[in-house]
Amino acid sequence: MPDTTTIKQLLEAGAHFGHQTGRWHPRMKNYIFTKRNGIHIIDLEKTAVMLDKACKFVREIVSQGETILFVGTKKQAQESVEEEAKRCGMYFVNQRWLGGMLTNFATIQARVDQLVRLEDQQARGELARLSKKEVGKITEKIAHLNRQMGGFKEMTRLPGALFIIDPIKEKIALAEAKRMSIPVVGIVDTNCNPDEIDHPIPANDDAIRAVKLICSKIADAVLEGKAGLAAASVPTEVVPTTGPAVTAAGPVPATTEPLVFTPDEE
Repeated sequence: MPDTTTIKQLLEAGAHFGHQTGRWHPRMKNYIFTKRNGIHIIDLEKTAVMLDKACKFVREIVSQGETILFVGTKKQAQESVEEEAKRCGMYFVNQRWLGGMLTNFATIQARVDQLVRLEDQQARGELARLSKKEVGKITEKIAHLNRQMGGFKEMTRLPGALFIIDPIKEKIALAEAKRMSIPVVGIVDTNCNPDEIDHPIPANDDAIRAVKLICSKIADAVLEGKAGLAAASVPTEVVPTTGPAVTAAGPVPATTEPLVFTPDEE
C-alpha cells in the first residue's frame, strides 16, 4: 500500500496536475485518475508506489558504490536539482546538457581537466603575473566552464544511473543513457512516454514544489544507500587467537591455556 504521508505531501505540492487533455501521451493512461477543467489529474496513489520503487532502486545502486547524475535544466528544476544533488553528494547538470557527455565521455573529461587546471592556476596565484585583461578573460572562462560543468567536474567515470526531470526536455540525455545502457529514473508528466524510462515517477514536472519534493526523496534514498555502503565496508573486529578475547565488559577467559614462551633458565 502507498504511504499516505507521501500522498499528502504530493497533493500539497500539486504533483497531481497534468497537462491539458489535448497534449497527453496515450501510454500515460494507466497513471491518469480523471480529467478536470480540460486538465488531466494524475493518480497520486500510483505516483507514491512508483516513487517508492524508484527510491528503492536508487538505494540499491548507491549501496553498490555507484553514483547518480541528477539532470534538470528547466527553470522550475534548476535550483532543486543543484541543492538536493549537493546535499546527498552526487553530480548534477542544471544548465545545459553537453552533447556526448555520456557517449563521448573522454572528450568531455578533457574539457573538465582544462577547467580544473585553470582553477589550480588561479588558486596558486599564477594569474597574478598576467595582464589585467588576460586575467579577466581567464576568470570569465572559468566562470563559464563552471556553469556548464561545475556540477560534474569531479565525476571520473560514467554514473550508475540518471535521475531526469522531464524526459522530453532532456531527450538528448535520455538517448545517450539508453545508448550506454545506463538505467534512468525520471519524473514523467502526462505528455511523456513512460515506457522510455526504466523507473518512471508520474507527477507534475512543472510545479517547483513537486519537483523539489521528489528530488528530496531521491536524495534521501541516495543518503540511505551511502549509509548502507559505509556499514558494509566497516571491517569486522578480528579476535586474537594467541590470547584471551577482549570485550567492552573486560577480558574473556580463553577456553584453552595460552602458550607462554619464557627464556631458558641458566
